[in-house]
Formats: sequence, C-alpha cells, structure tokens
Amino acid sequence: MSGFSLKDQLFNEGKVRYLAGLFGDAIEEERFIAEVMAKLPELELKARITHISEVLAGHLPEDFGAAVEVMLAALPAPLDPDLSDDDFGEFIHAPLGAFVASRGLGQPNIALPVLRELTKRFTVEYDIRHFLNAHPEVTMAALAEWARDGNYHVRRLASEGTRPVLPWGVKVGLSLEEPIGLLDRLYYDRTRFVTRSVANHLNDITKKDPDLVLRTLGRWRKEGKQVAAELDWMERHALRTLVKKGHVGALERLGYRASPEVLVEMRFSETVEIGEVGVLEVSIEAVQDERLMVDYVIEFVKANGARRAKVFKLKKLDLLKEATLVVTIEPCIMCMGAAINARISRLVFGAFDHKAGAAGSLYNLAADSRLNHRIEVISGIMEKECSDLLQNFFRHRREKNHVSDRRRNLIQAN
Repeated sequence: MSGFSLKDQLFNEGKVRYLAGLFGDAIEEERFIAEVMAKLPELELKARITHISEVLAGHLPEDFGAAVEVMLAALPAPLDPDLSDDDFGEFIHAPLGAFVASRGLGQPNIALPVLRELTKRFTVEYDIRHFLNAHPEVTMAALAEWARDGNYHVRRLASEGTRPVLPWGVKVGLSLEEPIGLLDRLYYDRTRFVTRSVANHLNDITKKDPDLVLRTLGRWRKEGKQVAAELDWMERHALRTLVKKGHVGALERLGYRASPEVLVEMRFSETVEIGEVGVLEVSIEAVQDERLMVDYVIEFVKANGARRAKVFKLKKLDLLKEATLVVTIEPCIMCMGAAINARISRLVFGAFDHKAGAAGSLYNLAADSRLNHRIEVISGIMEKECSDLLQNFFRHRREKNHVSDRRRNLIQAN
C-alpha cells in the first residue's frame, strides 16, 4: 500500500482540470491538461508549480498585459474575507503567481496589482520576493499600502512576503530593519492569520538581531494598540527560538527570571532498551515565589559519534514558596493532583469527603511516597460548620431546581 503523497494531493489531474476550466474558451483545455500531465507525475511539489505555470504561458497571449487580463477574468471568487485564520485556499492557484513572477518581473506597474488580487485566492508570498529584489522601492511602497488593505490576506502578504527567511522562498535583499515599518502597522491587526505572520517574522529576526526584536516588542507594548492577550501570544511565539537558547532578555520579556532560585531534583531511568520507555521525574522546590518555564535537553548521538542537543518543552508553572491551600471540603483526586503539581506546601480543610476524598479519607495522595512531592495536611478545622455550609448549599440548589422543574411542567401543560 502506497503512503500519502502531498504533491499528488495538491497537484493531480483533477486539480489541473479544475484550473483549466477556470479559463473557459480562453485556452485549449484538453491540450493544456495533456501537456501538464505528460510531465507532472515525475516532478516534486515546487517543480510542479513551475511546470504548470510554464505550460500556462504557452496558452496565454504573449503580451503580458493581455495575458493577465485573461487571468483576472478567470479568477474564482476571493476567499471568505470574514474568516480570520487558517484559510490558505487551493494550492492549484499557486502557478498563477509563479506565472506573474516569471513573465511580469519587468513590468511591476502591471504585475503588482495582479499579485494583490491573486493573494486573495492563494498566497503569493514566494512570488512577491522576486519583485522585492528586482524593484525594492516600488514593491515596498505597494506593500505599505497593502498593509492597510481591507482584505486580511493582502495585509498578511506585507509581513509574510518580506520575512528574512521563508522556506522554499528566494532570499530577499532587504535589511532586517526595513520591514519593521510594515510590522508596526500590522502588529495590532485583529486577525490571527496576520499576527501569526508578524510573530514568525520577528522570530526570523531574532536569529540575527535579538535586540531589535526586544526593542520592537517593548515599543508595541507601550503603544497599547493591540489587545493585551493577543500581544502576549505574539511575544511568546516571536521569542520561541530565543527562549530555547535561554536568552536572558527574551525570558525577562516574558516575565521569567533568567536565574530563578529553585532546588531541582531530577531522576531518569538508568538504562532504557530499544523499544522501552524511559521515565523522567523532576522535582522543583521554590526558594521564593517563581514563575517558571521548564525545558529539558536531550543529547542525541549521531552515527559519527558526535552529539546533537535538542530542547524539549516540559511545562510552565507558577511555583509558590510555602503556599497554604485552605478549602471547605477535602479535595478529590483531580484537585489533589493539581495541588501536588503546583507544589503546595500545606493543605487545610474542614469537612472530610469519605466518598471521594484524596487527602486521607479514600486516598492519601498528600503522603504517597511514589509521588515526588508531599503536602502537609491539617484536617477537620471547623468540621461541623463546613459540613453544614455545604449541606445547606446543595439543599438550596435542589429546592431551586425542583421549583424550576415545576414551573417548566406547568408551562408545558398550558
């Protein structure tokens, strides 16, 4: 049984037939399909885009202006402008952008408006980069206007197309600072599709100029144009590479101290055979209240004996020193698990829960030696008062629900 093939999923005879059908009588449909399919199966994904665009060029007018008129008339409706994320469109439209980049590079005044229309159907982030290299001033001026466009796919292009590093894309000759003006307009966009691109763009920059990114994020925070929760997300996404490297400024930007005062005890299986599972146990105790981002590093041995370190995310947590949790009733298993993971030092409760209690009644997770944290338990404080409080609360809820049921029945009966 053959495995899944992305290139065959995105570019196949059915997709090619759909693309040909968009042009109607403007091209010889069957000949176009036959010419594309004669070579398509042997090509990889990116090469298929180029191949289809080259075949298409042989079916459109030789004059570029006339060719794009035919193309614009053939375009399907734009992607839904009311969405805000994960709406990439159909990859089979990618050859249209490749055609414009190949045949229209010498006529940016005609080609750039066409790319603006195409990106509403499928991103032209790869194609715009050719124009940034050939016509940087004209293209950057167009992107500055597009950063204010009413269509979020067009706005995203202003960030995505100018990224320093774009997988599969040609390198652009822009400095790292040049696109910052575009990002200044886009960072407070209300669509995640755009803000994710901005964050990815910043992450690219961190690999060469971390300070530029930290200054930019600090300025954006002061400006207050973006919703705080979204800017929080953007910062985490933009600084992810620096965080893996333990960059002090990035950690502090996210609210973490570079050198937290904690005591760490870590245990790992002494030997792990192939096919077995290794167990990693970590116990962390705070000397003071700490917000922590816990990662761990595993070194993989290569065939030549060299070692390659890889960072893995473990968890984020707010660790409290000598924290006491006071509750009315004995916690259940789930609540005790949360208290243990939060490294609560002391638990105080009133009423026992003999049906589900996990701090001494049914289970005693607080003192379980198999776990890597123990909790001091003080129980039975004002036990009767707590028990009466809970009983009265649930009695009131039952009576209220009973009255609501009677009213509902009377309404239905009438």
